[in-house]
Amino acid sequence: MFPCLDTLVMANNNLSSIQDSKDILQRLFPKLRSINLHNSGLNQWEDIEKLNFFPRLEEVRLQGIPLLQAYTNAERRSLMIAQLPSVSLLNGSAVSDSEREDAERFFIRYYLDYPEEELPYRYHSLVNKYGKLEPLAEIDLRPRCRAQVEVHCEEKVEQLSIRLDQTVAELKKQLTTVVQLSTNSMRLYYIDKGSAFGPEEMKYNTRALHSYSIQDGDEILVVSKTK
Repeated sequence: MFPCLDTLVMANNNLSSIQDSKDILQRLFPKLRSINLHNSGLNQWEDIEKLNFFPRLEEVRLQGIPLLQAYTNAERRSLMIAQLPSVSLLNGSAVSDSEREDAERFFIRYYLDYPEEELPYRYHSLVNKYGKLEPLAEIDLRPRCRAQVEVHCEEKVEQLSIRLDQTVAELKKQLTTVVQLSTNSMRLYYIDKGSAFGPEEMKYNTRALHSYSIQDGDEILVVSKTK
């Protein structure tokens, strides 16, 4: 028995599982606060769950174990935090309340499509806490590739599909065949149909069009510099 043991370092060893029961771990290590299992052979989530049996455990170090090799760094940390509700220091980094909540919600969503018999015990307690969460919507934050705009030049109006990854200078070249003006003789204005503000002059030839947040239905006004 180790009634006063505070820190246990078991890094770089062949430990492949934690076989002792909850009662035994609680009795043998009543005051264990920190455990280091870096580069051990743990390869099952059941072994991680058993760390919760140490009644005073606050700090865990668990890098380089076979179990975590298939996960990304973010997945590893979130799944570990969610599995260890009493641990406040994981791999040397403090666990904040907000990080814990995010990790626990991630844990629920991670296991949403798993069959009932494969769900970890922790899943059910977190569902009781947060409910059965819906998957997060996938949001594509990349700039849009194209937009359908109206090009206005004097009385002429043309519908035009433009690439948003091109620059203002490249757009001017595209417009030469539409408005019959040279690139040097045209001035461009962007009109956001959903905005209360007026036209915005597109002054800088090297500026990318997607930086204007151009949407379908917006307008490009072409004005001759001679007028």
